[in-house]
Amino acid sequence: MKGLVIKNTGSWYTVLTDEGQAINSKIKGNFRLKGIRSTNPVAVGDRVNILTNQEGTAFITAIDERRNYIIRKSSNLSKQSHIIAANVDQAFLVVTVNYPQTSTTFIDRFLASAEAYRVPVILVFNKRDRLNEEDLHLQDMMMSLYDNIGYVCKSISATTGEGVGDLVSLLPGKVTLLSGNSGVGKSTLINRILPGVNLRTAEISDAHQLGIHTTTFSEMLPVGDDGGWLIDTPGIKGFGTFDMEPEELTSYFREIFHFSKDCRFGNCTHTHEPDCAVLKALDNHYIAMSRYQSYLSMMHDKDEQKYREAY
Repeated sequence: MKGLVIKNTGSWYTVLTDEGQAINSKIKGNFRLKGIRSTNPVAVGDRVNILTNQEGTAFITAIDERRNYIIRKSSNLSKQSHIIAANVDQAFLVVTVNYPQTSTTFIDRFLASAEAYRVPVILVFNKRDRLNEEDLHLQDMMMSLYDNIGYVCKSISATTGEGVGDLVSLLPGKVTLLSGNSGVGKSTLINRILPGVNLRTAEISDAHQLGIHTTTFSEMLPVGDDGGWLIDTPGIKGFGTFDMEPEELTSYFREIFHFSKDCRFGNCTHTHEPDCAVLKALDNHYIAMSRYQSYLSMMHDKDEQKYREAY
């Protein structure tokens, strides 16, 4: 029997069968994905085979090949990964310039990982209603930075509903991953898009301006009747990249890749080489220093201890 994994609580998976039945399932034996060292060998969005039993539950016996996935370094186990979601059409990365502040390093790491698997990302700048003049100026600058690179940016308030309609129009017929740091308002946004869901929300910590986890598991929520899904995921603190070789990184930063074609050396690392077009573009402000610093930090991701830090 085949189905779609629509919920992962860590110990159980809910599989929606092709016949429309939701069945709680577990992984059979030592089932592991070939070639991927992962803390969660099965992820929401996976197509799987299940074998039902007399108790009304089932075992997952096989997983279909994925067309893509979003993956990050596991926060606790430095040599393992965590697959956030599989088989997605697009991702909404919810960010905030304040309450709490999302770092450009976190944004860039998510974008690079999505580029690696050709997942289109829309940057959703939330909490517009709470921003003062200085915050709004910072948001405008960040949106301009990513817009110039080629990423779609949206400014919204999930609380008031401002701008949310633009996002809703992008959902029909697509599997959309919703991700971001804790406290950026993902649950509030889902409640605005899907009023009947009623996800629990919480205020951010006033002392540290950090988000509080309200979503503790990943779940696919149906959007309309045309096969659309919205994937709700727990807030993530850091984004360590997984299985990315330094020589691949240039391809995952669009503007760096654009200028790298004019470097003297084909294997240029854009750090010290003569006649490096990327360093020249950086000096001339065609590449933002924040993006270049993110590139450098990912170049050093082979240092295992870095994965224990928050990005």
